[in-house]
Amino acid sequence: MKLTLAVGTRNWSSWSLRGWLPVKLSGLPFDEQYVRLRHDDTEAEVKKISPSGLVPLLTVEDGDRRFQIWDSLAIAEFMAEIAPHAHLWPEDRVQRAKARAVAAEMHSGFAALRQQFPMEFARHKPGISPDAGTAKAIARIVAVWEACLAQSGGPYLFGAHPGIADAFYAPVVSRFRTYDVALSGPAKAYAERVWAHPFMQEWLTASADEVARGVV
Repeated sequence: MKLTLAVGTRNWSSWSLRGWLPVKLSGLPFDEQYVRLRHDDTEAEVKKISPSGLVPLLTVEDGDRRFQIWDSLAIAEFMAEIAPHAHLWPEDRVQRAKARAVAAEMHSGFAALRQQFPMEFARHKPGISPDAGTAKAIARIVAVWEACLAQSGGPYLFGAHPGIADAFYAPVVSRFRTYDVALSGPAKAYAERVWAHPFMQEWLTASADEVARGVV
């Protein structure tokens, strides 16, 4: 099976990061395709490869079958199915359902946070106070993290292995760092742990290179 993942500008594309992390965490080899976002030719370039006009996009070639998956959560689900050894979802049925609910909440929610604090992965932008909607989103995210960690015992949201739930909140970890969102206790320790993960640091290196080259 051959996997090819198309991602957008790393400093900005939180959804690309959410798709990329489960593919990386699977341990399976894959090729990477890069699309520069917010550029004059972005729409045309993305439409050349993606039927939805969006990234991330996972292209799968499996024998005589070739198909595409164009949603971050669907990509994550597919990777969990083909790489069960990676523990992307918890093995326990109840915990798996909770992990799916946690990931889906991020997938569909927190619009105020996204709007006021857009992802700037390799930049630092202190001094912006969260408005009421963003503050509410931050409080909810911290509550989700603390509840999951208290139940699982950590170090990740659902136990020993970083999984899809962690991947979906990873861009939030970067936003909290970019905008100096104050954390404490288990939430702070969790955010630091996620940020220090080698895959997050790999994404940071690529994002910082974009900034240095003036791509973003």
